Amino acid sequence: MAPATPDQLLQQLQWRYAVKRFDPDRKIPAETWAALEQSLVLSPSSFGLQPWKFFVIENPELRRKLLPLTWNQSQVVDASHLIVMAVREPFGMHDIDRHLARIAEVTGTPAERLAGYRRTVSGFINDPNFDPTDWAKLQVYLALGVFLASAALLGIDACPMEGFQPRAYDEALGLAEKGYASAVLVTAGYRAADDRYANGPKIRYPTDEVVERIR
Repeated sequence: MAPATPDQLLQQLQWRYAVKRFDPDRKIPAETWAALEQSLVLSPSSFGLQPWKFFVIENPELRRKLLPLTWNQSQVVDASHLIVMAVREPFGMHDIDRHLARIAEVTGTPAERLAGYRRTVSGFINDPNFDPTDWAKLQVYLALGVFLASAALLGIDACPMEGFQPRAYDEALGLAEKGYASAVLVTAGYRAADDRYANGPKIRYPTDEVVERIR
């Protein structure tokens, strides 16, 4: 399968923007959405630990209840899909052992051969200067970036959203009981025809101010 060309990649990244108004009548096809879900599953994370879970909120009534907890931003109810990206909380040794068990299952590696890896990762996690929640949120943002780029390549609009009340979301969705805490939202679907931001210029600093080559 041929990869996207540089021109195709840049064209789609120029096309994408943080959608302010979605068309509530257009839904992402199931096959396309399945691919976007897999983009989350395939996202990279530190040590491959995947300290996250992605909650796809399909219930329209629940989404309406979340609207005031998101400063009444209409994307929450109008987008085809709403995803709450959450972090494992608390993250600890049980999560490391779960990951090691998955490695053993997928690769057939005997558990004893993973002992060194376990010591390395546990030393990192148990460092007194380590904040597992902050670390986990950084990992979630890796997944968010992969999702946004994947959506653009598929011609799907998206909007990352930090303007919400995390603890209120956690309570509304029962996330604490599941062992998770919300970190960031992302909505996906199709831009509304009257979204005035759709054709606006990208406001970016010049490349030579953003990228510095050290030789």
